[in-house]
Amino acid sequence: MSAQLSQDATTTEALAQWAADLTPGPADLTLADTALIDTVAVAMAARDHPLTDVVAGLPKGARWAAQAHVLDYDDLHLPSTTHISAVCVPAAAATGGDARAYLAGAGVMARLGAALGWNHYSRGWHATSTAAPVAAAAVAATAMGLDVRQSAMAMALSVSSAGGVQRAFGSDAKAIQVGLAVDAGIRAAQLVTDGATVDLRVLDAWLGLVSDPPFDLALDDGEVVPGGLAVKVYPCCYALQRPIACAAEVADDFDSTEVSRIRVRARQSAVQPLVHHRPTSGLEAKFCLEHAVAVAVVDRVPGFDSFSDAAVHRPEVARLTRSVDIDLEPGGAGLLDDTVTVEVTTTDGRVLTGEIDVPPGAPGRPVTREQLAGKVRDCVGDRVDAVMSARWDEVAELIEEAS
Repeated sequence: MSAQLSQDATTTEALAQWAADLTPGPADLTLADTALIDTVAVAMAARDHPLTDVVAGLPKGARWAAQAHVLDYDDLHLPSTTHISAVCVPAAAATGGDARAYLAGAGVMARLGAALGWNHYSRGWHATSTAAPVAAAAVAATAMGLDVRQSAMAMALSVSSAGGVQRAFGSDAKAIQVGLAVDAGIRAAQLVTDGATVDLRVLDAWLGLVSDPPFDLALDDGEVVPGGLAVKVYPCCYALQRPIACAAEVADDFDSTEVSRIRVRARQSAVQPLVHHRPTSGLEAKFCLEHAVAVAVVDRVPGFDSFSDAAVHRPEVARLTRSVDIDLEPGGAGLLDDTVTVEVTTTDGRVLTGEIDVPPGAPGRPVTREQLAGKVRDCVGDRVDAVMSARWDEVAELIEEAS
């Protein structure tokens, strides 16, 4: 059930009041705990990524957010198509926030992203970056103890930095634009504490420019993060999670050298972020359907090495990447719309087909504690116990030591 805004309330005031009234339940706190562990793990996994040195001079919230997002292994909120935790965990860590501060920002981001809608994303906006300043402002305002009006001002002030486009996918700019958006939200809250003011209608004005009204914020939804969060099991764009899982299963009984052609069928919306087709780098490969299906067949369980610069140039991966044909049905309204079908033709003429609707790690197929521990181990090695038992007051130290 959803609540519409009253005619005399701005969106920022409604969101600020919702955040102030927030009382997380056990399921919400469990979600926050999983988000904390997953985000710290993927941020620490990026400790040797070149981008970590590139962003070293940025404020800590921006640094940590970029580091948490650069491997594209961080969680996703499907209804809003936003990477909530790569924004809200670093924002909380940078401002001394706890689980409630994280959830305040996560709930704001989920609702704002859903209000922006699929049309906003399908036009090429990077919804994570456009929603992030407002969400980070909500986290910071909660952590800093701002009142409702101050929180609304912080969110409204952050709108001036709301931006980011999908053309950045496959380059350092994708993670950097998320980091800068987080920093903008934190700075907005700090400026409000120093006396900055803003017209609270600016968020509504901005929404009118970049999305399609009316805006339903689902303020009376029982979940803090409606629909939950999807935890990735492969270190690449979420749009690749289904094709990888399906291709690996179809090709499980034979060697990659026996494969002659691969055909993938999906809805257009399911491949919206996949802007690269012949990748030249590991970052581009994270947004390439052809490469992802190829490494699924070759590696079965693609990991970090499957999306490295070296992997793009492996002869067998390159051969299979060129062998992929893609058939897209027009339309769709989300990354998991309809199903994905993978058809593999072998060199001796066999044709094997598989279909998948929900990938592992999605809210409909949530990761177990054991599966999460396995992912964390892959990310941080012998620090797995420290990350799996991490508390909110330890987040900054854990990420900072890997920066």
